[in-house]
Amino acid sequence: MAGEDENIIALYERHALAFDDLRGRNLFEKPWLDRFTALVPPRGDILDLGCGAGEPIAASLIRDGFRVTGVDASETLIGLCRERFPNRAWFVADMRQFSLPAKYDGILAWHSFFHLNQDDQRAMFPRFAALSAPGAALMFTAGHFDGVAMGEFGGEPLYHASLSTEEYTALLEENGFAVVAHVVQDPQCGGATVWLAKRIS
Repeated sequence: MAGEDENIIALYERHALAFDDLRGRNLFEKPWLDRFTALVPPRGDILDLGCGAGEPIAASLIRDGFRVTGVDASETLIGLCRERFPNRAWFVADMRQFSLPAKYDGILAWHSFFHLNQDDQRAMFPRFAALSAPGAALMFTAGHFDGVAMGEFGGEPLYHASLSTEEYTALLEENGFAVVAHVVQDPQCGGATVWLAKRIS
């Protein structure tokens, strides 16, 4: 990564506890999580890329009986996951390099994938395919336009990037996924732009 985006990992580590405190626990994302888990077998294996401190999303998946593996680049956030859910697998790793021989029934990159720059996002789609079992669900959030958008957290600039709708669709198809649902700036989900896909080849 180059430029502002290379500071993301350090920023989240510096502000890990504040991020955890501010992260809402009301799970307004549940309608989308329900659509995602409807595509995953009961007690299936789910990979949560950018899991943060595990609440509320990983916690909800665990309560519903799924076997969750969490990945986050912040050592502090993963430490909180290990304290809260000690019987699950938690890895301190950059999603761009994370690799295990396991295949997952669902892959989730919620409010994490869009911190990668455009080239790194493109490179993630073969990685999604390599980590997914036949029929796996994939859900991620992106921006609503092709380009870079700067936010702010803890008084520091926070990088986001997105590709075009057409390019995301093409990348999914090229890597064996079919789009199941896509909503731009969903007003029922905090304005998130959500992609849900299923592995078909």
